[in-house]
Amino acid sequence: MQQVTALSEEIQLWGTLSTRIADALELAQMQDESLRLDLETEVIEIEGATNRLDVEAMLSGEHASGNAILNLYAGAGGVDSQDFVSMLLRMYLRWAERRRFGAEIIDQSSGEEAGIKSVTVTVTGKFAYAYLRAERGVHRLVRISPFDSANRRHTSFVMVEALPEIEDVREIIITPKDLQIDTFRAQGAGGQHMQKNDTAVRITHHPTGTVVQCQNQRSQAQNRENAMKVLRGKLYELRQIERDKEMADLRGDFVKAEWGSQIRSYVLHPYQMVKDHRTQHEIGNALGVLDGDLDELMEIYLRTKE
Repeated sequence: MQQVTALSEEIQLWGTLSTRIADALELAQMQDESLRLDLETEVIEIEGATNRLDVEAMLSGEHASGNAILNLYAGAGGVDSQDFVSMLLRMYLRWAERRRFGAEIIDQSSGEEAGIKSVTVTVTGKFAYAYLRAERGVHRLVRISPFDSANRRHTSFVMVEALPEIEDVREIIITPKDLQIDTFRAQGAGGQHMQKNDTAVRITHHPTGTVVQCQNQRSQAQNRENAMKVLRGKLYELRQIERDKEMADLRGDFVKAEWGSQIRSYVLHPYQMVKDHRTQHEIGNALGVLDGDLDELMEIYLRTKE
């Protein structure tokens, strides 16, 4: 029934778009100058909707249309890197808001001086995972550091990880005896309840050495449930990496999915530019991108990848 509902919604979207195109053509044929402004606005909106549906029609793979789990980790760059995590977190939350996706922070570790060491966000919406997997990799920031009294230019790095939210728990089988579950007091904001009770949960999966934790919910049960979601996503990703490695070994080459060269650079000094190093696409409005205007970068990459 879920598949039927999803297909019905998709058919309705294309049908509505087809009707809008026909209506716009009819208005254009009237050649009424008083309708020009309305018609031009409608054409821009139709082009945007067509481009979005065109990209989504190409998206493929397991869980492409499902929800996503987004992890951000501070890398080289010290406090600037932690501040960069805060900037990217805001960027993705703004992007989700523009798309009317749901977004919830389920775990966050704050930096001692400023910024965020790591953060985990669940993003709910159709094709959330398909879009956010275009963001996986190392992101680089170049700017005058606000934390440097000498006003020198600094470079910092953040690792972005996008995982699918596995709804069917049977898809990734986790044996309870393979898990070590620890509870501890949540850190940071959250009120007295979070500080006085062991609501935070850390789960270690011994066969793979994978460790996940969640602490932003007020109850231990909620944090445990969210941690298991993150763990299933990570185990799924490990399984996919192993499959890709096996296929690449047959072809004779394999590049590890690990910390390495950046996929995208955000330059705020001495000029403003965002460059995606995979597609070589550049955008001059770096502040606009950091404010959540990510669709252009995502779609160009997905068109080359899919």
